[in-house]
Amino acid sequence: MGALDGIKVLDLSRVLAGPYCGQMLADNGASVIKVESPGGDLNRTFPHAIGGGQTSNWLSVNRGKRDITLNLKSPKALELLDALVAKMDVVIQSFLPDTAEKLGVGYDRLKALNPDLIYCSVSGYGAKGPLRNKAGYDAMVAAYSGVFALTGEADRPPVRPGVAAIDMSTGMLAYGGVVSALLARERGAGGQRVDVSLLESGVSLLSYHGVAWTAGGVRPEREGAGFSTISPYGVYRARNGDILIGAPSQPMWLKACGVLNAPELADDPRYASNVERCRHDDDLRKDLESRLASDDVDTWIGRFEAAGVANAPMNTLEQVFQDEQVLANDMVVPAKRPDGTTVDLLGLPFKLSGTPGTPGDAPPETGQHNESVFAEFLGLSAADVKALKDDGAI
Repeated sequence: MGALDGIKVLDLSRVLAGPYCGQMLADNGASVIKVESPGGDLNRTFPHAIGGGQTSNWLSVNRGKRDITLNLKSPKALELLDALVAKMDVVIQSFLPDTAEKLGVGYDRLKALNPDLIYCSVSGYGAKGPLRNKAGYDAMVAAYSGVFALTGEADRPPVRPGVAAIDMSTGMLAYGGVVSALLARERGAGGQRVDVSLLESGVSLLSYHGVAWTAGGVRPEREGAGFSTISPYGVYRARNGDILIGAPSQPMWLKACGVLNAPELADDPRYASNVERCRHDDDLRKDLESRLASDDVDTWIGRFEAAGVANAPMNTLEQVFQDEQVLANDMVVPAKRPDGTTVDLLGLPFKLSGTPGTPGDAPPETGQHNESVFAEFLGLSAADVKALKDDGAI
């Protein structure tokens, strides 16, 4: 039994954020029906091409779903949508607010069809305000929300984060919002609207940096791989590569000195406290790297691990997906493709002991389940579905 068995979801969303929410719902047992236009989701066209007409973007967020097509500009398609919405628990959509209303998938209209519906709207800049109808893209919103300003080296221009953190965190927040609303409905609250946006996700990711400004008027700066307020804490060069080392407390600093067999550093007044180490961070880096140069990264990692000093290798993706710890936590899962072959996808990032999630099949082809879904929910025959296709409704 999955935690969300019996929950029916209509996923009208596109690209990454909304579909990732839908995928997590599917992984936890919900029956998720992905709705595409007859021409397919834009996400199918983004790189990298994996083969079989699919891309890494599409494969990463659409696992475990069934797929139908609806041309929402067709009156007949809208009739089909209405009939499906009446039977759903959740609808996810990511159209611009005005576009959603124009297409007939706005909240008030769908709520009238199904008062118990949980309606999740994923937008770029939020449901309110002058930019509510502005399209949102991960990198653009990362810049707008201040995430860019904190990413990169202090003496160089801001850079884009290396992962789609805004999109993916928005999908996670959408999942949390939907599940919270389902729980509230179970307790008698009825259906409701869940609003998430890339902007609100980006601002929330500012975390302590944001509070440093709102509560203290302190403007954090770009710090590269380290921290201006903790030293040593950053990437340091060993004999054959880089290693991330952190000593956020005085006892850990002394342990690090022991690992490096450098009691003179522990006694050096420049490094007597974290405040002093930060003040003399350039000197400390030279002293640490002169000692780290004597051995390889793996050797130093073993020593720091044994001493309880925070460290990490600078893994490549090849190393990540061969790593014993990553594999032990089921973060690589095989998924069966429509053609019977399998593809390795990423696992569910949280685990439930009593109702564990079960990652489903690889993402479907466009309209793959038109006949089965329309038969199951609306009682349509294969001939009915063909007629709708010929008419351009699906």
